Amino acid sequence: MFDYNDILENVPHRYPFLLIDKVIDFKADESVTAVKNVSFNEAQFDGHFPGKPVLPGVYIIENMAQTACFLLAKSAGGVDKDSVYFLGKVGKVSFIKPVFPGDQLTTTVTVERRFGASASVLAKAQVNGKTVAKGELMFGVRPGA
Repeated sequence: MFDYNDILENVPHRYPFLLIDKVIDFKADESVTAVKNVSFNEAQFDGHFPGKPVLPGVYIIENMAQTACFLLAKSAGGVDKDSVYFLGKVGKVSFIKPVFPGDQLTTTVTVERRFGASASVLAKAQVNGKTVAKGELMFGVRPGA
C-alpha cells in the first residue's frame, strides 16, 4: 500500500536505523501494518550473536515504534518537519519467539487511546503469522524538536 518513499515522508528515521520496508495496511487514526525484511547483512548480526544471529529485542521495539510513528504522522497529514513523535513509554512487552535473518517481520499497531497530540498504542510483531513480540507504547509530539 505504501512504499519506501511514503515511509520516508512520514517517519524521521533514515538508514541504517529505518526499520520499516513497506506498509501493507493503513486505517487513519486506527491501525497500520508494516513489514521489515530481516536481512543477513545487517550490522547488528555481527555482534548479536556471532554464529547464531538473533534480531535484538530493542530493534523489535524500535520497529513497533516506527510503525506507530507512521500511523500517527500519516493520520495527521504527514510529519511536520519541525516536530517529532517521541516514544515516551514502553509497557507490558513480551518477547515470545526469536527473530532470525531471513525472517519477514510483520508489525501491526492499533491506537488504544488518544489524548491531544499524544497516543497510546498496542503493537504486535509476527513472523509467518505467529506472534514473536507484543507490547504497549506511548508517544508524545514535541514541536520544533
